[in-house]
Amino acid sequence: MSKGLFISFEGIDGAGKSTHIDALARAFRDAGRVVTLTREPGGTPLAEKLREMLLHDGMDPLTEALLAFAGRRDHLRCVIEPALARGEVVLCDRFTDATFAYQGAGRGFDPQVLSYLEKLVQTGLADDKALLRNPDVTIWFDVPPEVAAQRLAAARAPDRFEAQPQAFFERVAGGYAARAAGDPARFARIDSSGDRGDVAMQVMEAMRSRGLLCESACPSGGRRP
Repeated sequence: MSKGLFISFEGIDGAGKSTHIDALARAFRDAGRVVTLTREPGGTPLAEKLREMLLHDGMDPLTEALLAFAGRRDHLRCVIEPALARGEVVLCDRFTDATFAYQGAGRGFDPQVLSYLEKLVQTGLADDKALLRNPDVTIWFDVPPEVAAQRLAAARAPDRFEAQPQAFFERVAGGYAARAAGDPARFARIDSSGDRGDVAMQVMEAMRSRGLLCESACPSGGRRP
């Protein structure tokens, strides 16, 4: 059985990451892997209820962080860890890096408290009880906040995070940069300011360079001629 693989997708709102998750899932399925697609906040019935609160109800940064980690614990227990134990590829739209970027850098919440919650919530789940579960690879869609703001302006009605001013997203972008600097081997930075095709090729190249997909896989999920 193949070893489980955990890949997260990160970036500020408007970075365009969500449009590339399905394409990567197709590529892994073409390579013979079973794929679990999931997201945070959310991923389980309980965590989806918490997601609705996070996105639409007013609260302070500590409450945001506690709800995010509560949903994450349920998500890990019920979806992510079982899928990894079965040898599947887990593709997750956001994970803990988002909490450090949004609640930490964006809201100015104490990163030491977030680190404590990260350890509390993300250990004791795998066979190795001391393992701090984080993604094997994080695909970071890096885009200037002003470009993301233009994209969001043409999107659906914003939630309480998407409606934040550009200065907030500048802080969030800095939070992602700090997380990437702290764990460069895990992060694959994608310049997502260009067109969709260019971004898709960067994503696939990041997977190939790590030996996670063969050279024949292409962004559409098909094969090169």
